[in-house]
Amino acid sequence: MSIETLAIQAAVGLVNAMLLFLVASGLSLIFGVSRIINFAHGSFYMLGAYAAFTLAQFAPTHPGWLLLAVALSALAVAVVGALVETSFLRRVYASDELFQLLATFAVVLAVSDLVKIVWGSANKSLPLPATYRQALPILGQPFPVYYFLLLVLGVVVMAGLWWLVYRTRWGVQVRACTDDRDMANAIGINQKWLTTSVFLLGTGLAGLGGVFAAVMGTITPVMDSDMLVEAFVVVVVGGLGSLLGSFVAALIVGELKAMAILVFPSASMVIVFLLMAVILIVRPWGLFGEAEE
Repeated sequence: MSIETLAIQAAVGLVNAMLLFLVASGLSLIFGVSRIINFAHGSFYMLGAYAAFTLAQFAPTHPGWLLLAVALSALAVAVVGALVETSFLRRVYASDELFQLLATFAVVLAVSDLVKIVWGSANKSLPLPATYRQALPILGQPFPVYYFLLLVLGVVVMAGLWWLVYRTRWGVQVRACTDDRDMANAIGINQKWLTTSVFLLGTGLAGLGGVFAAVMGTITPVMDSDMLVEAFVVVVVGGLGSLLGSFVAALIVGELKAMAILVFPSASMVIVFLLMAVILIVRPWGLFGEAEE
């Protein structure tokens, strides 16, 4: 196996890690504040991909339009996520965990049927402008320009999230609710609207991840379930509610899966699941999570 092949595969692993981080960080933030394991998160990821596909049809050859479609798609999904939270999920916060899981699964079924009604069951692809289809050499091997764009955007999003969570008043309130909901309520934090804002951000990140996926490959009506499984692995490995944990775990899972494809292509996900199993045995609260007392 050549150095060039390993380098390209490592770069692809980084791109996949950025995609995983976008989806998993939103899932982790939502769980940290609402304490709901949101099965519908993959559905918002899928909606982001289909929204980008629809918007890109208006000017598929213009480089700037693709960037605008990315922003508008993420914003549209964020608004839908906030509406779902305020009109439906907010009503089940006081229910037991099984009922909450069933409620989010109902959203999954509804979005799945909606996607098939609006866009059909056939696979689709996002048309890329020629500017992004060009390739740059890495150790003599071609690497698509849009992969570089995804890497840069992923790093920018990570930096923006870090600033938002650790350097703003809103972030202080989110961390307070994540650490101790009762105390946060006692000091007057409006958890109802804080949860809605977290859903807005979390589902927007999922939608942005869906746009990434649409650029990288095929858009399908079942893409939500595949991504949801990997996002849960990242959240479990990194630690529920930990932004840094999601980032580090996404890097580990992305690179592990990319390298496993070279050696065991048919068992790449099995290796990822084995990693999760080891983490659950050795450190059940994840690499950067905190054990509940």
